Parts: sequence; C-alpha cells; structure tokens
Amino acid sequence: MRFDQKRIRYLYWITSAFIKKNLQPIMLSFLISLLGVITIVSFAPYVVNLLSTNKQVIGISGEYTYDNLPVEILSKFSNGLLHINEKGELIPLLADSWEPLDGGKEYQFHIKKDLVWNDGTPFTAKDIQYTFKDVEVIADNDYILRFKLKKPLAIFPNFLTKPIVKYPLIGVAGVYKIDRIKTPLGKISLIQLTPNQEGDPVIIYRFYETDNKLIQAYKLGEVTQMTTNRSNVADVFENWKNTEIEQLVDYSKMMTLFFNFDDPTLSEDKDVRKAIAEAIDTSKLVSYGEQATSPIPPFSWAYEPDTKKYSFNQNVASKILRKYYEASESSHLKLSTYYDNLSVADIIKEDLEDAGVQTKIEVLPGSLPQDFQLFLAQMSFSQDPDQYFFWHSTQAGNITSYKNVRVDKLLEDGRNTYALSKRKEIYSDFQKIIVDEMPGYFLYYPYTYVIKRK
Repeated sequence: MRFDQKRIRYLYWITSAFIKKNLQPIMLSFLISLLGVITIVSFAPYVVNLLSTNKQVIGISGEYTYDNLPVEILSKFSNGLLHINEKGELIPLLADSWEPLDGGKEYQFHIKKDLVWNDGTPFTAKDIQYTFKDVEVIADNDYILRFKLKKPLAIFPNFLTKPIVKYPLIGVAGVYKIDRIKTPLGKISLIQLTPNQEGDPVIIYRFYETDNKLIQAYKLGEVTQMTTNRSNVADVFENWKNTEIEQLVDYSKMMTLFFNFDDPTLSEDKDVRKAIAEAIDTSKLVSYGEQATSPIPPFSWAYEPDTKKYSFNQNVASKILRKYYEASESSHLKLSTYYDNLSVADIIKEDLEDAGVQTKIEVLPGSLPQDFQLFLAQMSFSQDPDQYFFWHSTQAGNITSYKNVRVDKLLEDGRNTYALSKRKEIYSDFQKIIVDEMPGYFLYYPYTYVIKRK
C-alpha cells in the first residue's frame, strides 16, 4: 500500500512538472483540435452535399450577355405571361386571363397575384417591360396590364410567351433560380441554377467562344453534356465508353434553297425552279436531317401533310434546264451560302452540274446576300405558324421578292383570325400554294446531337 502511494505521488509530480513546462503547447494543441472538430461537424453536411449533388454541367458554344441568353436557359428560371401548348392553344402562366378590346387593337391582361421574383420582391404589372414596335404598354395598377396596338392583330398574345427577366437575370415562378453568374469582360462564362424543389439537379452552364473550345472542354471533363449540329463532331465521341450520343431533329429550323424572283429566268417559269429541285438528289442529304415538305414544320398544329412532293429526276430536270442554261462560262447559276453550309452547297452544285448547269458557289461573310440567284440558308420558326415576315410581298424578310396576291391575303387573314380551326384551313391553303409556286425548296430539318457522359 505504502509503495502504491509513493508511486502515485511520483506520477503526480512528474505529470505536474510536465504540464507546467509544456502548458502553452498543450493548450494550443487542444484549441486546434477543438476547432478542427467544430469545423468538421459544421461543414460536413456541405462537403457531403457538394460531393453527392445531382449535377449537370452543360457546355454552350457562343458569346452571350444578359440581353441575349437562349430561351431554353431563360425558361429554366422564369416564365412568360402565356404559353403555347402542342395544340396551338394559349395557356396562361403569369397572367390569370386576358381579353381583346377595341376590335383587337388593345389587349388587357390580368396578372396573377402573390407572385414573387426569385429575389423575393413582389411581381407586379409595373415590372413588365416590353419594347414592341408600335405598341404602347400601360400598367393601370399592380395587376392590370394593357397593350395598345396601332392596328388589330389577333395573334399578338403569341408574342408574350418569352420568359420575363429583370436585371441581372432574375426570373419569376421558374423551376430554378440563378445561384451564381460569372461575367468576365461583360460576357457570361458561367451560370449556376439551383432547383426550387428537392430532387431536381443543379444545372451549371459553361460558355465557350467557339465550337472547338467547347469540344476541348468536353474532352477535358469541364462539362458533362454538350450539343452540336455537326455529325463529324458526334462521330469523334462515338467510341467513347463513358459517352452516349442522342440524335434529335431540330424542327425549329429548316434548310431551304431560296429562289430570287428578281432573276427573270427563275421568276418567269416555275418549271425552272421545279427542275432545279428535281435535279437535287435529296437522298444525299439524309445524314444532315429529316426531309422537309412544307414551309410549316410537322410539330405545328397547322402543318399540312398533303402538299405536292418533288422527287429526284435528273433526266427530266436536265431537259428543262438545258433550255435555259447553256454549259458555258457565261451562263451559270450562282449559289450563295454561308461557310457552315458548304458541304450541302457542294452536293447541290454537283447535282446541278450533272444536270447540265454550271454552278458557282459564293461564300457569304455572314450578312444576307445583296444579289443572288440561289440562296442556301436555314429558316427559323416560332411556335406560331404565322409566316407573314417571310412571304408577304411587303416584308423585308421576303428575301426572294416573291409576290402572290392570294398568299398575301392568306397571310393577312391567318394572323387576324382567332379561331384555330379557321386558321388551320388558311394555313393549309397557304402551304399548298407555296410548295407549288416554290419561292423556296424546303430541304430538311437539321439533326442535332446531344453528347453526354453516362
């Protein structure tokens, strides 16, 4: 017992002396350990969340600012006053209801109450700012918004489907909200979207100046998904074991061969235009997209499938074309297009020359051609079938200078008629005439390729 007491006292003296000599390092180590434990406990959920978050990193090619973001991104975090469904019906989103006034020269919208912007501030009619030409926008109070037009326009509400956004990219009633933006030198380089409901993935958009930089970013693992309209790019990743490629049809665009009606030969006899169409072997274009047959795409409720069809018939086409174009240096067709369309232009050139018409390709710098015979370019469509801008004889968008009194009347009636059933009849007649008259030869809806990691 006495030995045990002596041993205990000895250990006590040793311990006391050690603590007195090393008190400061011991206390410092204790505090550091305590701080480490607190830090781990506090931030562990965030670290776990960061490592386990359901996340998509999507690469986008092109330069964008706050003012020109693609609608597919805007629609993630905001909404428009209205939405057009697959049947062509207008569905209210931020608006409760609306009604035309003064014979269609004015539209009154009733804004939903209790809506808030993603920054938490109330959403009211006074926040809505549109810059339509010849349209006066009036907020009578927080929930009544009026649009005063100079002329009646039945389809005007269709223009109110674009998501409403206020600076800097604050949306309202969206599935997502913007959590982070990077804008070096005024150009957007990154947008991070956080879901408003649990279970949806975080979406990060990374922006790259060129397609090549986007492709390199995918190879380096900076993005997990990208979209391209170039099949040769998709082919690069075809054998990647951790990558899957989905081929889609972009029905919002259509590759079209436009004919200039200011050219006497092309305008005076539609048989010439039809012969050019029949000289083109469209089977060579199947890798570029889905064949088109009408100026209105098949996703539209107004699409008319029963239009005239043109098939490859080089012998007949050659006989007609040789009457008008001799195979000489001084008599040829000029095909104008952009660099991205050169491979398709080369196919058309080869087919026309096989039919006996010398063809020269003009590569445009990016603007519309001032003078052309044939112009190969993509048309872009909205959800509404109205094509007044492209084909009405008074419009700047009618680059072919096509004039047809009946088509003008159909286009005018189509945009000033409320009933969808009546509009469908109007656009059915319009499509049949346009395909027969052929101010443009509608080639295909381009493929797009979604490339993403499994």
